[in-house]
Amino acid sequence: MPITELQVYSVEEADVTGGVCLVRCLGGVARSGQVYAAGPSRLGLRRIERHGRPADSFDAGHTARVRLTGAVVALLSRGQVLTSVPPDGHALAELEAWLATGPPLGDEPLPRTLRGLAVGGMRDDTLPDAVRLRWGRLAVAAAYRCARAEGASDLVRGIDLAFVRSYLIREFGPGPGGDPAALCRAALALIDLTPAEAAARARDWRALPRERIVHLRLIRNLLRWTGAARPYLAPGDPLAASVDAWSQVAGRLP
Repeated sequence: MPITELQVYSVEEADVTGGVCLVRCLGGVARSGQVYAAGPSRLGLRRIERHGRPADSFDAGHTARVRLTGAVVALLSRGQVLTSVPPDGHALAELEAWLATGPPLGDEPLPRTLRGLAVGGMRDDTLPDAVRLRWGRLAVAAAYRCARAEGASDLVRGIDLAFVRSYLIREFGPGPGGDPAALCRAALALIDLTPAEAAARARDWRALPRERIVHLRLIRNLLRWTGAARPYLAPGDPLAASVDAWSQVAGRLP
């Protein structure tokens, strides 16, 4: 899965046609002729220079001065990461087949890169719904890989997963987009406080230790994604009552 990432150190010159940047390769192999994504924009890698001499390529851990085409070069910022893409974008089937092999977390594309690609496909309303749903399933898998690779807590992982699942439910409805009740149950199971306990802490949250403030903020971030699922819960369902109880508290959390 030949995906390369370049991190921008500086933009040395730029005009409407492109510019020259000092970059570091984070992974993969950078070669002349590759196309890189900067958000929705595309940049062409046209020339590589290392130690004052032209080079055909450079790999992870090395820096180079590169010529990139595209007016967006002038808008690049220090630390920004550019991801190589085929001219027509990464093939969904190729990514699905690669992921099905259970590749190690260090393989390309890295979990955070895979998540970005998958979420971008999931949210691309120019694609057929069936294709966007497949990208959504990749985004769910990528969220798990990110949590494992980055050592994220269950709460942080839950926020990432709830975001993807709630988006799919909101866009495609229950069934194709997922199970609203399962989303709510999974989210609430990650919260180690009752609504009353969270409300009590929120009354004077500025006086709390930093770690408790962060914890309350994570709970609030998690709860925001249950909103898309709530309309699909059956009236009288105890789960709906629990979601409503937390909804009344969420706005008071820091």
